[in-house]
Amino acid sequence: MTYPFVLGPVAGDASGLPAMFEVRQHFDVLPAVDMLAALDDEWPRAEAPLSALAPGAGVAVAVGSRGIADIAVLVRGIVARLTAAGCEPFVVPAMGSHGGATAAGQTEAAVGAPVRATMEVVSLGEAEGIPLFLDRFAWEADGIVLVNRVKPHTDFVGDIESGLMKQLVIGLGKQAGAEHYHRLGVVRGLEVTIPVAARELLKKVSVLFGVALVENEEHRPAALRVALPKDIEEVDRDLLRLARLHLPGIPVDDIDLLIVDEMGKEISGNGLDPNVVGKAAPSYSAPRSRPRVSRIFVRDLTAATEGNAAGLGVTDAITTRLLERIDVKATAVNAFTSCAPEDAKMPAVFASDRDAIMSLLTTIRPTTAEDLRLVHIRNTMDLARVWVSAGCLGQLPAPPAVSVGETPRKLVFDAAGDLVSPFTGA
Repeated sequence: MTYPFVLGPVAGDASGLPAMFEVRQHFDVLPAVDMLAALDDEWPRAEAPLSALAPGAGVAVAVGSRGIADIAVLVRGIVARLTAAGCEPFVVPAMGSHGGATAAGQTEAAVGAPVRATMEVVSLGEAEGIPLFLDRFAWEADGIVLVNRVKPHTDFVGDIESGLMKQLVIGLGKQAGAEHYHRLGVVRGLEVTIPVAARELLKKVSVLFGVALVENEEHRPAALRVALPKDIEEVDRDLLRLARLHLPGIPVDDIDLLIVDEMGKEISGNGLDPNVVGKAAPSYSAPRSRPRVSRIFVRDLTAATEGNAAGLGVTDAITTRLLERIDVKATAVNAFTSCAPEDAKMPAVFASDRDAIMSLLTTIRPTTAEDLRLVHIRNTMDLARVWVSAGCLGQLPAPPAVSVGETPRKLVFDAAGDLVSPFTGA
């Protein structure tokens, strides 16, 4: 990918940058569960709707969010139980416009059932002026099973955020549905449009049940619920409260420069989770009170995001290596479908990490090496270990919430001027 210009060195000596301290966060971690054992415990709730189906009934298993730990194991377990109940299950990716209707890891070999992917939808009328759409394969099935993670959303705040209801509305609405819902969300709020649309879809569509997950701070499954249609809204609401209590964050409220090693769709739907960095590009995003970050520099794009640079619009600087990984079309489709063209805006591009860091530091408040508030993270999902400058130490919570390494580490640059990351060594 070419770019009109790449910024080079600016005035400033990197040797004057402050040393960094390793901070380990000690979360009150929600204990992980064995997903298949938890599924066995909850499965009796599914028996009644399954017993009402004719032998050989086709059941669409709608699988959502990227990045769910061991999602193929869970889906395979659901497929096996549906098959044992006399059904003929198949998997449909339910990710709205993301990934072109494909889902990483969702192959027949991985989940034990055919995968049927389409962007074609069926129009099902409207609810309070909100158009309703559903994946054609899911509509033609004898029943639908929703499988998704419940967590705080990246763009809005409400009693219902990411979970089973959002998956039914936007995930199975594919690009057509996602675009309509986001456009209405600009004026009515997604926290309103999603529950209204989901309640109506649950009346019109043969949802058998949902399987909802919550992950802990270590991104392991920590709660699993099987919810009948009448209980889906309550389960979404209850699990969201639990998920919010166990959402990791940066232990510093005021940051001059945030350095992020990588961003990607499998890390957050926004590439950079706004709940972690404190802001998002879309104009309709819910404001966050913390953290307050002046500048964000992202070093790279993950391979798993397949060129989708969602979240690009919130960054202030990137590197040429990140630029070269961007799939401009995938990024633009994601941004425009979400009614957020600003999320595809290009930040400043630098030839090296050192050039980006030194340039951004000329745009913040007057600082000294002692009070500069510099934070370095691997990504917005991996936050058990972060690095901070001395200027941040006074903001850290008291032990035992965190522990601070005794030996500071200078920012190390290689011969090309790129950081040697303390997280990966590269």
